[in-house]
Amino acid sequence: MRLVSDPGYGEVDLSASAEELTWLASAVAQGEGLLSSTSSPGSNTLAGVEVKETSGPGVLIRRDTERQILVISGDSASRAVLAENLRDMATAEDGGHLHIDYYPGHFYLAEGSLPLVVNSPHGGMPTR
Repeated sequence: MRLVSDPGYGEVDLSASAEELTWLASAVAQGEGLLSSTSSPGSNTLAGVEVKETSGPGVLIRRDTERQILVISGDSASRAVLAENLRDMATAEDGGHLHIDYYPGHFYLAEGSLPLVVNSPHGGMPTR
């Protein structure tokens, strides 16, 4: 798994294998877990993803700058929606990416969530 924080756009770009995305989806659904990522010294890469169960409302995606990790927290219903989106990306048979961006009234993201781009393990744009 590779997590790159883009300070210019304020988003995090996540690239992972299907197995890693499936593991992350399970951790999000369960509300706990820690997955390390590959990082390069002096780059904008993050050290990993931590998932926590909180009361919500919604899922909050944030960067812990002290530990240089992405933290995903929230209530179980909202985490279930995000987990399903991650599973869909892991099992998609073609390429593409998923933008997870907060907007006012978003049905499962909490205000203040960082934008997250999840890339397909198959890369590129879909072939359909």
